[in-house]
Amino acid sequence: MYSMTGFGASVIQRDNINVSVELKTVNNRYFKLMLRVTENFGILDARIESLLRREIERGSVNAIVRIRLEKQLPKAIISAQVLQSYAEQISELRSKVDKISAFEPPSLYQLLTLPGVIVAGHDIVEDEIDNVWSVAEQAIREAIDRLRIMRKTEGESMKLDLKTNINQIFAELTGIEKFAPQVASIYRAKLSERINRIMSEKQLSIALNDAELLREVAIYADKYDISEEIVRLKSHLDQFNQTLDAEICNGRKLDFLSQELFREANTIGAKANDTDIILHVVAIKTIIERIREMVQNVE
Repeated sequence: MYSMTGFGASVIQRDNINVSVELKTVNNRYFKLMLRVTENFGILDARIESLLRREIERGSVNAIVRIRLEKQLPKAIISAQVLQSYAEQISELRSKVDKISAFEPPSLYQLLTLPGVIVAGHDIVEDEIDNVWSVAEQAIREAIDRLRIMRKTEGESMKLDLKTNINQIFAELTGIEKFAPQVASIYRAKLSERINRIMSEKQLSIALNDAELLREVAIYADKYDISEEIVRLKSHLDQFNQTLDAEICNGRKLDFLSQELFREANTIGAKANDTDIILHVVAIKTIIERIREMVQNVE
Protein backbone atom coordinates (compact mmCIF):
# COMPACT_ATOMS: atom_id res chain seq x y z
CA MET A 1 0.00 0.00 0.00
CA TYR A 2 1.41 3.36 -1.07
CA SER A 3 0.58 6.87 0.01
CA MET A 4 0.41 9.52 -2.70
CA THR A 5 2.51 11.90 -0.60
CA GLY A 6 6.28 11.63 -0.86
CA PHE A 7 9.63 13.11 -1.83
CA GLY A 8 12.61 11.70 -3.71
CA ALA A 9 15.83 13.27 -4.98
CA SER A 10 18.95 12.15 -6.78
CA VAL A 11 22.16 13.56 -8.31
CA ILE A 12 24.17 11.74 -10.99
CA GLN A 13 27.52 12.86 -12.42
CA ARG A 14 28.88 11.01 -15.46
CA ASP A 15 30.87 11.83 -18.59
CA ASN A 16 30.93 15.57 -17.82
CA ILE A 17 27.11 15.49 -17.48
CA ASN A 18 25.52 16.46 -14.16
CA VAL A 19 21.82 15.78 -13.54
CA SER A 20 19.90 16.51 -10.34
CA VAL A 21 16.27 15.47 -9.87
CA GLU A 22 13.63 16.40 -7.28
CA LEU A 23 10.23 14.68 -7.14
CA LYS A 24 7.40 15.82 -4.86
CA THR A 25 3.99 14.14 -4.91
CA VAL A 26 0.63 14.83 -3.28
CA ASN A 27 -2.79 13.25 -3.70
CA ASN A 28 -4.83 13.61 -6.86
CA ARG A 29 -7.63 11.54 -8.37
CA TYR A 30 -5.55 11.06 -11.53
CA PHE A 31 -1.93 11.43 -12.66
CA LYS A 32 -1.01 15.11 -12.99
CA LEU A 33 2.51 16.24 -13.86
CA MET A 34 4.14 19.62 -13.34
CA LEU A 35 7.55 19.39 -14.99
CA ARG A 36 10.45 21.84 -15.08
CA VAL A 37 13.57 21.01 -17.10
CA THR A 38 16.70 23.13 -17.62
CA GLU A 39 16.45 25.45 -20.61
CA ASN A 40 17.63 23.96 -23.93
CA PHE A 41 16.76 20.44 -22.74
CA GLY A 42 13.01 20.63 -23.38
CA ILE A 43 13.44 17.91 -25.98
CA LEU A 44 13.56 15.48 -23.03
CA ASP A 45 10.12 16.46 -21.68
CA ALA A 46 8.24 13.66 -23.47
CA ARG A 47 10.73 10.99 -22.34
CA ILE A 48 10.61 12.18 -18.72
CA GLU A 49 6.80 12.27 -18.64
CA SER A 50 6.56 8.79 -20.17
CA LEU A 51 8.93 7.38 -17.53
CA LEU A 52 7.08 9.01 -14.63
CA ARG A 53 3.68 7.85 -15.92
CA ARG A 54 4.91 4.25 -16.06
CA GLU A 55 6.28 4.31 -12.50
CA ILE A 56 3.71 6.46 -10.67
CA GLU A 57 0.09 5.40 -11.05
CA ARG A 58 -1.63 8.55 -9.81
CA GLY A 59 -1.11 11.74 -7.82
CA SER A 60 0.11 15.27 -8.50
CA VAL A 61 3.79 15.05 -9.37
CA ASN A 62 6.06 18.09 -9.19
CA ALA A 63 9.28 17.18 -11.02
CA ILE A 64 12.37 19.38 -11.35
CA VAL A 65 15.19 18.11 -13.58
CA ARG A 66 18.36 20.22 -13.64
CA ILE A 67 20.96 19.37 -16.29
CA ARG A 68 24.44 20.84 -16.45
CA LEU A 69 27.19 20.00 -18.92
CA GLU A 70 30.60 20.41 -17.31
CA LYS A 71 32.26 21.36 -20.60
CA GLN A 72 31.47 24.92 -21.59
CA LEU A 73 29.34 25.02 -24.69
CA PRO A 74 29.91 27.94 -27.04
CA LYS A 75 26.91 30.12 -27.53
CA ALA A 76 27.49 29.72 -31.27
CA ILE A 77 30.04 28.17 -33.64
CA ILE A 78 30.87 28.57 -37.31
CA SER A 79 30.14 25.56 -39.50
CA ALA A 80 33.22 25.16 -41.71
CA GLN A 81 31.39 22.66 -43.89
CA VAL A 82 28.56 25.05 -44.73
CA LEU A 83 30.97 27.95 -45.23
CA GLN A 84 33.08 25.87 -47.65
CA SER A 85 29.97 24.94 -49.63
CA TYR A 86 29.07 28.61 -50.02
CA ALA A 87 32.65 29.46 -51.10
CA GLU A 88 32.66 26.75 -53.76
CA GLN A 89 29.37 27.88 -55.19
CA ILE A 90 30.51 31.53 -55.25
CA SER A 91 33.75 30.52 -57.00
CA GLU A 92 31.77 28.64 -59.64
CA LEU A 93 29.43 31.56 -60.12
CA ARG A 94 32.36 33.96 -60.41
CA SER A 95 33.90 31.94 -63.27
CA LYS A 96 30.67 32.25 -65.16
CA VAL A 97 30.37 36.03 -64.77
CA ASP A 98 34.08 36.88 -64.92
CA LYS A 99 33.52 39.28 -67.79
CA ILE A 100 31.19 41.37 -65.65
CA SER A 101 33.41 44.00 -64.07
CA ALA A 102 30.78 44.93 -61.49
CA PHE A 103 30.97 41.52 -59.77
CA GLU A 104 32.71 41.66 -56.42
CA PRO A 105 33.26 38.60 -54.23
CA PRO A 106 31.46 38.75 -50.83
CA SER A 107 33.42 39.57 -47.74
CA LEU A 108 33.87 37.12 -44.86
CA TYR A 109 31.36 39.10 -42.78
CA GLN A 110 28.79 38.74 -45.56
CA LEU A 111 29.42 35.00 -45.75
CA LEU A 112 28.86 34.66 -42.01
CA THR A 113 25.34 36.08 -42.35
CA LEU A 114 24.27 33.34 -44.76
CA PRO A 115 21.83 30.70 -43.43
CA GLY A 116 23.42 27.73 -41.65
CA VAL A 117 26.92 29.16 -41.32
CA ILE A 118 26.52 29.96 -37.61
CA VAL A 119 25.16 27.14 -35.42
CA ALA A 120 23.52 27.92 -32.03
CA GLY A 121 24.78 26.27 -28.87
CA HIS A 122 21.51 24.39 -28.18
CA ASP A 123 21.86 22.63 -31.52
CA ILE A 124 25.05 21.09 -30.17
CA VAL A 125 23.11 19.89 -27.09
CA GLU A 126 20.64 18.13 -29.39
CA ASP A 127 23.54 16.25 -30.96
CA GLU A 128 24.44 14.88 -27.50
CA ILE A 129 20.88 14.36 -26.25
CA ASP A 130 21.08 10.56 -26.08
CA ASN A 131 24.10 10.74 -23.76
CA VAL A 132 22.32 13.33 -21.62
CA TRP A 133 19.18 11.20 -21.46
CA SER A 134 21.16 8.15 -20.33
CA VAL A 135 22.35 10.07 -17.27
CA ALA A 136 19.00 11.81 -16.71
CA GLU A 137 17.09 8.51 -16.82
CA GLN A 138 19.35 6.98 -14.17
CA ALA A 139 18.89 10.03 -11.92
CA ILE A 140 15.11 10.02 -12.38
CA ARG A 141 14.86 6.29 -11.60
CA GLU A 142 16.90 6.74 -8.41
CA ALA A 143 14.64 9.61 -7.35
CA ILE A 144 11.56 7.46 -8.06
CA ASP A 145 12.97 4.62 -5.93
CA ARG A 146 13.50 6.99 -2.99
CA LEU A 147 10.07 8.51 -3.52
CA ARG A 148 8.53 5.03 -3.51
CA ILE A 149 10.27 4.11 -0.23
CA MET A 150 8.78 7.17 1.48
CA ARG A 151 5.33 6.57 -0.02
CA LYS A 152 5.40 2.93 1.06
CA THR A 153 6.43 3.78 4.63
CA GLU A 154 3.57 6.25 4.97
CA GLY A 155 1.23 3.83 3.19
CA GLU A 156 1.92 1.07 5.73
CA SER A 157 1.11 3.46 8.58
CA MET A 158 -2.12 4.41 6.85
CA LYS A 159 -2.97 0.73 6.36
CA LEU A 160 -2.67 0.01 10.10
CA ASP A 161 -4.84 3.01 10.92
CA LEU A 162 -7.48 2.01 8.35
CA LYS A 163 -7.63 -1.53 9.75
CA THR A 164 -8.12 -0.11 13.24
CA ASN A 165 -11.03 1.97 11.96
CA ILE A 166 -12.58 -1.03 10.19
CA ASN A 167 -12.38 -3.07 13.42
CA GLN A 168 -14.11 -0.24 15.27
CA ILE A 169 -16.96 -0.33 12.75
CA PHE A 170 -17.30 -4.09 13.25
CA ALA A 171 -17.55 -3.47 17.00
CA GLU A 172 -20.28 -0.85 16.55
CA LEU A 173 -22.08 -3.17 14.15
CA THR A 174 -22.12 -5.88 16.82
CA GLY A 175 -23.97 -3.45 19.07
CA ILE A 176 -26.52 -2.75 16.32
CA GLU A 177 -27.11 -6.48 15.80
CA LYS A 178 -27.74 -6.84 19.52
CA PHE A 179 -30.52 -4.25 19.55
CA ALA A 180 -32.03 -4.92 16.09
CA PRO A 181 -34.19 -7.96 17.09
CA GLN A 182 -35.68 -6.02 20.00
CA VAL A 183 -37.01 -3.18 17.85
CA ALA A 184 -40.23 -4.98 16.82
CA SER A 185 -41.04 -6.24 20.34
CA ILE A 186 -40.41 -2.79 21.83
CA TYR A 187 -42.68 -1.26 19.19
CA ARG A 188 -45.42 -3.84 19.98
CA ALA A 189 -45.29 -3.02 23.69
CA LYS A 190 -45.37 0.74 23.04
CA LEU A 191 -48.20 0.39 20.52
CA SER A 192 -50.27 -1.77 22.86
CA GLU A 193 -49.69 0.64 25.76
CA ARG A 194 -50.67 3.63 23.61
CA ILE A 195 -53.87 1.99 22.36
CA ASN A 196 -54.89 0.98 25.89
CA ARG A 197 -54.20 4.49 27.14
CA ILE A 198 -56.29 6.07 24.40
CA MET A 199 -59.18 3.69 25.03
CA SER A 200 -58.98 4.41 28.75
CA GLU A 201 -58.95 8.18 28.19
CA LYS A 202 -61.90 7.96 25.79
CA GLN A 203 -63.64 5.42 28.07
CA LEU A 204 -64.02 3.01 25.19
CA SER A 205 -65.06 -0.58 25.84
CA ILE A 206 -63.61 -1.97 22.59
CA ALA A 207 -61.43 -5.03 23.14
CA LEU A 208 -57.93 -4.92 21.65
CA ASN A 209 -57.67 -7.44 18.80
CA ASP A 210 -54.36 -9.31 19.06
CA ALA A 211 -54.45 -10.28 15.39
CA GLU A 212 -54.71 -6.67 14.28
CA LEU A 213 -51.96 -5.68 16.69
CA LEU A 214 -49.67 -8.42 15.37
CA ARG A 215 -50.38 -7.39 11.78
CA GLU A 216 -49.45 -3.78 12.56
CA VAL A 217 -46.27 -4.92 14.31
CA ALA A 218 -45.39 -7.16 11.33
CA ILE A 219 -45.82 -4.25 8.92
CA TYR A 220 -43.63 -2.10 11.13
CA ALA A 221 -40.98 -4.82 11.47
CA ASP A 222 -40.83 -5.29 7.70
CA LYS A 223 -40.64 -1.55 7.02
CA TYR A 224 -37.85 -0.95 9.52
CA ASP A 225 -35.94 -4.22 9.06
CA ILE A 226 -32.20 -3.50 8.74
CA SER A 227 -30.88 -7.04 8.43
CA GLU A 228 -30.18 -6.66 4.70
CA GLU A 229 -28.22 -3.43 5.25
CA ILE A 230 -26.20 -5.10 8.04
CA VAL A 231 -25.26 -7.97 5.70
CA ARG A 232 -24.19 -5.55 2.95
CA LEU A 233 -22.24 -3.41 5.41
CA LYS A 234 -20.35 -6.49 6.64
CA SER A 235 -19.64 -7.50 3.04
CA HIS A 236 -18.21 -4.06 2.24
CA LEU A 237 -16.04 -4.19 5.37
CA ASP A 238 -14.65 -7.59 4.34
CA GLN A 239 -13.92 -6.33 0.82
CA PHE A 240 -12.21 -3.28 2.31
CA ASN A 241 -9.91 -5.50 4.39
CA GLN A 242 -9.18 -7.74 1.40
CA THR A 243 -8.21 -4.70 -0.68
CA LEU A 244 -5.92 -3.47 2.09
CA ASP A 245 -4.18 -6.87 2.17
CA ALA A 246 -3.88 -7.18 -1.62
CA GLU A 247 -0.40 -7.26 -3.16
CA ILE A 248 -1.11 -3.94 -4.86
CA CYS A 249 -3.61 -1.79 -3.00
CA ASN A 250 -6.17 0.08 -5.12
CA GLY A 251 -6.94 3.53 -3.77
CA ARG A 252 -9.85 4.06 -6.18
CA LYS A 253 -11.52 0.85 -4.98
CA LEU A 254 -11.06 1.87 -1.34
CA ASP A 255 -12.64 5.22 -2.15
CA PHE A 256 -15.64 3.47 -3.75
CA LEU A 257 -16.05 1.05 -0.83
CA SER A 258 -15.90 3.88 1.72
CA GLN A 259 -18.77 5.58 -0.12
CA GLU A 260 -20.77 2.33 -0.03
CA LEU A 261 -20.05 1.95 3.70
CA PHE A 262 -21.44 5.41 4.35
CA ARG A 263 -24.51 4.73 2.19
CA GLU A 264 -25.42 1.54 4.08
CA ALA A 265 -24.79 3.16 7.47
CA ASN A 266 -26.98 6.08 6.45
CA THR A 267 -29.79 3.72 5.43
CA ILE A 268 -29.59 1.86 8.73
CA GLY A 269 -29.83 5.15 10.60
CA ALA A 270 -32.86 6.22 8.55
CA LYS A 271 -34.73 2.91 8.99
CA ALA A 272 -33.88 1.97 12.56
CA ASN A 273 -36.37 3.70 14.82
CA ASP A 274 -34.34 3.04 17.95
CA THR A 275 -32.17 5.35 20.04
CA ASP A 276 -29.51 2.77 20.88
CA ILE A 277 -29.08 1.81 17.22
CA ILE A 278 -28.90 5.47 16.18
CA LEU A 279 -26.04 6.07 18.62
CA HIS A 280 -24.07 3.21 17.04
CA VAL A 281 -24.84 4.53 13.55
CA VAL A 282 -23.56 8.00 14.47
CA ALA A 283 -20.31 6.43 15.71
CA ILE A 284 -19.98 4.37 12.51
CA LYS A 285 -20.55 7.39 10.26
CA THR A 286 -17.91 9.36 12.20
CA ILE A 287 -15.39 6.54 11.65
CA ILE A 288 -16.27 6.28 7.95
CA GLU A 289 -15.64 10.01 7.51
CA ARG A 290 -12.11 9.47 8.83
CA ILE A 291 -11.66 6.55 6.45
CA ARG A 292 -12.94 8.52 3.44
CA GLU A 293 -10.51 11.34 4.15
CA MET A 294 -7.57 8.93 4.51
CA VAL A 295 -8.19 6.85 1.38
CA GLN A 296 -8.06 10.02 -0.70
CA ASN A 297 -4.28 9.79 -0.25
CA VAL A 298 -3.92 6.09 -1.20
CA GLU A 299 -2.33 5.47 -4.60
